[in-house]
Amino acid sequence: MAEKFDNLEEHLEKFVENIRQMGIIVSDFQPSSQTGLNQKLNYMITGLQDIEKCRQQLHEINVPLEAFEYIDQGRNPQLYTKECLERALAKNEQVKGKIDTMTKFKSLLISELGKVFPEEMTKYKAIHGDYPPS
Repeated sequence: MAEKFDNLEEHLEKFVENIRQMGIIVSDFQPSSQTGLNQKLNYMITGLQDIEKCRQQLHEINVPLEAFEYIDQGRNPQLYTKECLERALAKNEQVKGKIDTMTKFKSLLISELGKVFPEEMTKYKAIHGDYPPS
């Protein structure tokens, strides 16, 4: 998969460099530079075709729109990944706390129900495999 990205990156770098050179030619245009400009325009078309071929190889990759919003805001898209992981970690800790609380509650509930309903709780524990029947 990495070679597909490397290939796309290479084509994009070539395309950007070609556009930069074309901008230099256009900014100081002379009739004698028409041939060079035509050549750069043809390279631009070829570059776009190459990028299109790369796009077809990477069509199954989905990028969250929020990552593009980070880029539009001038922020590093890796911050998006970092913040997503931090949110997931915080949510994971929150859920783990709830699970631990529910586990303690279940243990306490079984213990207290065992005091009030000893026979029923013995059957319950036998069915659920917590303890063998007495």
